[in-house]
This record gives sequence, structure tokens and C-alpha cells, in this order.
Amino acid sequence: MKHPMTFALAAVALFAVFVGSAVADETPFEGRKKCSNCHKSQADSWIKTAHAKAVDSLKADRGKEKNSAMVKAKLDPKKDFTKDKDCIGCHVTGFGSDGGYEMTEPDKFLIGVGCESCHAAGSNYRKVHRKAGEAFEKNKKVTPREALVEAGQEFEFIEKCNACHLNYEGSGWKGVKKPYTPFTPKVDKKYAFDFEKRNTKAMHEHFKLVGTFEGPPSPKFHDEFQKDAKPAEIGKDE
Repeated sequence: MKHPMTFALAAVALFAVFVGSAVADETPFEGRKKCSNCHKSQADSWIKTAHAKAVDSLKADRGKEKNSAMVKAKLDPKKDFTKDKDCIGCHVTGFGSDGGYEMTEPDKFLIGVGCESCHAAGSNYRKVHRKAGEAFEKNKKVTPREALVEAGQEFEFIEKCNACHLNYEGSGWKGVKKPYTPFTPKVDKKYAFDFEKRNTKAMHEHFKLVGTFEGPPSPKFHDEFQKDAKPAEIGKDE
């Protein structure tokens, strides 16, 4: 007769295997420094955007205008919300995920809505970018953009945007769930969000792509952005 403890230990071991596999399969976040090493112009542009300054609106010294917005949303304007787990996720990069922002040990390269907030955790697809860039520079070899998708890069940004901007009851977004954002159009019309109407204050400038990748998928507005894009200053991978 097998002892009940044997089954209990087996169950614990099996659970550990499943949890270990889940963690191992999760692509770690790296922070924008890795991206900025090559995409210097994009990084210099991003640092001036509202996304780069997203955490500032959570600080107790956020300024008169933002304090007024807090009062309208029925929040305490004197409170520091940077340690509030229900708020911080939409103001930083990768919160709650492997390698992502941690409130106990904030990484300055994960503060703000950075590169990986839109393009997904980059430790895998960044390697594809590097190898493809080297191949293109050496003999003009072009890499299928699908290789980036397979490595985890995101090209459909709308759901990532909606997850923060439309996460309130009555927004019409199918993914709505608690904790809801308190900043809704009922509080102020400026909080109305429509992905089709780009907010240039939040996005970095888009620069001319040299042609390293080709084929589908192309991000929405790709052709529009590339039409008048200027050449980028290329950094060096470290």
C-alpha cells in the first residue's frame, strides 16, 4: 500500500516542473538600454515623450495640473502612487513579468512606457535584429520579418495600448478587467482613446528603415510613417 505522503511529494514535484517550465518559457525583459545601443535616434526621441514621463504622474509632486486630474478621478493628490501595484503597471515596462520593473528595486531603464511595452520583451528577437543587421551590412542580405515574429516581437500594438487606455467599465474594449483605470472620459474628455488617432506626444519619432527586413507583418501606419521619415543615427551594439 502506498503512503499518502508519496502522492503528496509526487504532486509537489509535478507542480514544480510545470511552474519551472512556465518561467523558463517566458521571454525576459531587458530594458531600453539594450534597444538604445542601436536605435539611438528613436531613444533620443522617446525620452521627450509622455510615455517616457509616465511615472511622474504617479508621484506626489506631480504638479498642479496633474493634481487637479487626481482630484477629478477621486484620488488623493498628496499620495505617492509609485508603490501601488494597481497603478504602476501602466507607467513602467514589464511589471509583473520576468526581468520587468520591480517596485522594490526600480531599474531606471524600465521606468516609463518603453520599447518593450509596445514591441514585447526583447531578449530573443534582439538577437535576430543583430544578426540580420550584420548580414545586411555585409552583403545586403534581407531577412524575412516573420523571423522577428517567431522570436517574439510584437507588430500589432492596439491591444497593448487598449490594456491601459481603455481598461475601464463601459469602454467597449473586450479585455476590460480589474483593476480599472480611474482616468476615463467621464473624468475628462482628454482621456478618450482611439488607436486610429495617433497621439504624437506619446510616440517616439519614426525614422527611415534601411531595408534589413522585408515581408509581412508590417505594423499599422508603417507606410505612413516611412513616407516622410528621415535617416536615423545608428548606435553601436554593446
